[in-house]
Amino acid sequence: MESGVRNRKNKSSPKASKVAKGKIEELATEEDHDMLKKSIEKLKHLNENISRDAGDGESAPDTPPPETAPESATPPTESPKASKKSSKKAKAAAKAAQAASPPIELSLRLDGMSLSLFVVSFLTRIWKLETPRGIVFDELHYGKYAGLYMQNTFFFDSQPPFGKQLVALAAYIAGFDGSFKFDRIGSPYDPIVPVSAMRIVPAFFGSLLMPTVYNVMVELGLSHYAGALAAFLMIFDNAILAQSRFILMEGILMFFGMFGLLCILKFRNLYKQPYTLPWFVCLILGAASLGAAVCVRYFGIFTLFLGVGILAKDFWTMVGDRTVTDRKLAGHLLTRVLVFLTIPLTLYISCFYVHLSLLYKAGPNDNIMTSAFQASLEGGLASIISNQPVKILHGSQITLRHTHGRTCWIHSHDALYPVKYADGRGSSHQQQVTCYSYKDVNNWWIVKKPEIEELIVSEPQVPIKNGDIIQLVHGMTSRALNAHDVAAPMSPHNQEVAAYIDYNVSMPAQTMWRLELLNADQTDGFWHAIESQIRLIHVNSTQALKFSGRQLPDWGFRQHEVVTDKILEQEDTIWNVEEHRYTRTEDKKEREKDLIRSEMIPIERKNLTFWNKLYELQYKMLFNNQENVAGHMYASDPLDWLFLKRGVAYWISANSNAQVHFLGNIVTWLSGTVGLVGYLGLFILYLLRESLL
Repeated sequence: MESGVRNRKNKSSPKASKVAKGKIEELATEEDHDMLKKSIEKLKHLNENISRDAGDGESAPDTPPPETAPESATPPTESPKASKKSSKKAKAAAKAAQAASPPIELSLRLDGMSLSLFVVSFLTRIWKLETPRGIVFDELHYGKYAGLYMQNTFFFDSQPPFGKQLVALAAYIAGFDGSFKFDRIGSPYDPIVPVSAMRIVPAFFGSLLMPTVYNVMVELGLSHYAGALAAFLMIFDNAILAQSRFILMEGILMFFGMFGLLCILKFRNLYKQPYTLPWFVCLILGAASLGAAVCVRYFGIFTLFLGVGILAKDFWTMVGDRTVTDRKLAGHLLTRVLVFLTIPLTLYISCFYVHLSLLYKAGPNDNIMTSAFQASLEGGLASIISNQPVKILHGSQITLRHTHGRTCWIHSHDALYPVKYADGRGSSHQQQVTCYSYKDVNNWWIVKKPEIEELIVSEPQVPIKNGDIIQLVHGMTSRALNAHDVAAPMSPHNQEVAAYIDYNVSMPAQTMWRLELLNADQTDGFWHAIESQIRLIHVNSTQALKFSGRQLPDWGFRQHEVVTDKILEQEDTIWNVEEHRYTRTEDKKEREKDLIRSEMIPIERKNLTFWNKLYELQYKMLFNNQENVAGHMYASDPLDWLFLKRGVAYWISANSNAQVHFLGNIVTWLSGTVGLVGYLGLFILYLLRESLL
């Protein structure tokens, strides 16, 4: 029976050989075509041997069939027609295999630890999120900014707007109209304020921070348990919890910074897989997240520098790798530089584009901006320059504004400089000239050509051009702007500026000023209101009229000092005309009445390009804000934070002892301080040991 079974198998072997041959031909490719032909010949020889040795079908052959063809046997050559046919079949098989696999395949993998950390963190932050239902600490500012976004009203803040825009977006979706006035800390919220919607934004980003910290620890090579411990300590840290539950920016800032570092660390671990999709995703997300951190608060730039430093260190290591060619090095460097320049910069400019596009109406802070910027706002400076002429003429009534830095206008009043200052120096005892930070009728001056006596605009009109010699006559007292060789009251190294009074003493008037237009090409050399930026050069001393920044004592009504300075090229010597009208009457009393009664009617906005507005806003944010930095009795020192000596009262109930106090978890903060000191000690010790060896 066994022999019969074996014979039946042997009889069916030619058919099996043909089937095998067909399958092999279908799966063949052009590269192994020769090998395929050899395999077919082997199967033919094997089939012949089996048929020859099979006998009569009743018994098995004495010797098994050979498994390989004899070495002397040479396979017959295949015809060209068969070769083309098998090649076509191979190509068809390759195309079918390619079509069977999708071009982009995504797989979803959930990290249970990260998900758990997020859920726990989110629950701790949204529990009783509306409590307390009152303005807590800096919600006074960020809530107000959200309301101003709703009303398209311009505001000035020294930090980038991205975080505030996220809060405003949530408020907009929740239906907030911005009518609530965030007036003081502790004030209860009206029912119209979507407190939960606005607080959910920092709560959400603060919750995402915890799984991000966990993954950063893992990417740094620590165990999953160590990463979970780090995230656990942050979840229950009082300070981070408080910053994540209220309308504050710190939680958003920390998430973007930490997530950016996580992407950079993952990018490092893909060193052996350059230019793959995960490689690009990690690099781009890292640049975008670190750029977003800068767009929330400028402190994020330190995290951006850290990320760039990590990439630079890795690239330096790559330079020492001899297997990496110069061409590949150049490609890696160019990719990193382009990504970390274009993406953060694009995000930064984009958030300001949205900011300036939304805030097109005049607001409470637009007076810190230049006259041209204010004129570009709807109802802003436009209400001041109603129908005013552009070109400055002899007889023009103007107000001169300090263009950069502190907002103030050249001002004079009937008060005189004291005969002697507190340090014993004598003064000119002339009429005071100051820089006043408020709108006032005493800010008006009349432009006069020295050779013309009348103070009115008459025909033919006499325009003022770049390089002209002019006089400025105070509108209310009719005394000319003067400078002479007398030390200024608060800046003795500069000369005093006054409105000249003729005392019939040996101090002649020196009231001539040469006009220097800094942007004369924009106005064809003529002096224009708003647009022209000027310097006034005193003819006798060749010094420039300057805002010194010093505040005068009580005798100067705490206004700011104006001097002349021999250093011309500085921003405090730049001025521009803000308000402008033509003098129509020679009568002094009528002229004064006209100045006092003048009405200010809104007109259309002045066009100013986005780039001009962005440049000015950046300048004010980065430099002007330094003038407003001042200490206070509740300020804390850096060491107070390390050792938790002092916290911050965020909110105190008016009806009970309930309060929100900003103070870190004592276990987390003190152990972190000890760890930091220990690490620095070991770092210094190892450096010393290495230098001695």
